[in-house]
Amino acid sequence: MQIGEKIKQLRVRNQLTLEELANRSELTKGFLSQVERNLTSPSIATLEDILEALGTTLGEFFAQEKEEKIVFTSNDYFENFQENYDIYYVVPNAQKNKMEPILLHLKKGGVSEKLRPNEAEEFGYVLQGKIKLHYGDDVYVVKKGQTFYFKGGRDHYISNDWEGDAKVLWVSTPPSF
Repeated sequence: MQIGEKIKQLRVRNQLTLEELANRSELTKGFLSQVERNLTSPSIATLEDILEALGTTLGEFFAQEKEEKIVFTSNDYFENFQENYDIYYVVPNAQKNKMEPILLHLKKGGVSEKLRPNEAEEFGYVLQGKIKLHYGDDVYVVKKGQTFYFKGGRDHYISNDWEGDAKVLWVSTPPSF
C-alpha cells in the first residue's frame, strides 16, 4: 500500500488543497507534499492527525477493500437441477445484491417453481423457444426475443408446453429465487 498516494486521493476527494490540509492537521505544506509523494513516512501520531483532518480513522484507512468481481464465467455459476427444469445462478451469491439474475432452462413439458406473491419486480428475456407465463389467472405466450416484466403481486411461474427446450434469462429485484 502506498500511504502517500492514498492520502492524496483522500485529500482530492475531500476537495482540499495541500495548504488547507496543512492548516487542518497543523503540519507544513512541504511535509505533506513529501508524504503524498512517498518521500517520507509520517509517524503513527502524525498519520492520525492527517486522517482526522481528512475525516477518517486509522482503521478505515488501512481496511482492505475487497475487490468486487465484475465478470463471471460458466465456471462461477451455481446449478440447481430439477426434474423438468434447471436453474443456473449466473452471479454467485446474488441473494446479497439488489437483483438476482438466473438462467432458467425448461425442458419440454417443464414447469418452473410456482412463486407466491412477493415484493419483487421481475424481468425475463426468452433466449430460446417459447414459454407460457402464468401470472395469477392470466397466461401469456412469450417467444424467443420477447421479454416480460411484472411486479410479483400474484402467484406466477413459467411453463414450456411446446416441442424443444426453452431458455429464459430471469431477473428479480430484490432476489426471490
